[in-house]
Amino acid sequence: MISPRLQAVALACERDWRLLFEHLDLDLAGGTLLQVAGPNGSGKTSLLRLLAGLMQPTAGEVLLNGKPLAHQHGELGSSLLWIGHAAGIKGLLTAEENLAWLCALHQPADRDAIWRALEKVGLRGFEDVPCHTLSAGQQRRVALARLHLDAPPLWILDEPFTALDKQGVAELEAHLAGHCEQGGLVVLTTHHTLSEKPSGYIELDLGRRA
Repeated sequence: MISPRLQAVALACERDWRLLFEHLDLDLAGGTLLQVAGPNGSGKTSLLRLLAGLMQPTAGEVLLNGKPLAHQHGELGSSLLWIGHAAGIKGLLTAEENLAWLCALHQPADRDAIWRALEKVGLRGFEDVPCHTLSAGQQRRVALARLHLDAPPLWILDEPFTALDKQGVAELEAHLAGHCEQGGLVVLTTHHTLSEKPSGYIELDLGRRA
């Protein structure tokens, strides 16, 4: 795995004429899990979207592997994996079809790999079931199955524990920690207190910055 490096330089974000944060600097290397914390409205999701290249900052810039995100639009899909607060699953498609479609956008995966990924998130036997028939937790698991495919080393996840049961939470925590211990980089938001943290765990509280 190529160790990623994600940097934010003098980052500022304004939404609806309100300054959420400014002068924010980050320098994150492989092996790190950054948990972005803070009260509602403090800019957690906005920061993640800036780091994923889905928004433009009010000031400052974000660099991935030393290169500004603004210069990498065509290759970001192969450089980082974004999973937002919404599962991003199409209800009329099966679990397998959803993953095949999502992977085809950047890194195609064959059927065997998709079925193995679904098994790892506890969805063996649900591969060909339309996702609108699945529970919210099962739909979340479909989205998180992407973390078990050939994903880039940088994962940016907005509230990934939403709707998961205790077993799902424990399994995801272990997988995220394992990814970091192998040199991957994770940036996430969650109101959940992590029980399993990699050695490179750090926390950024946007509420305290404000």
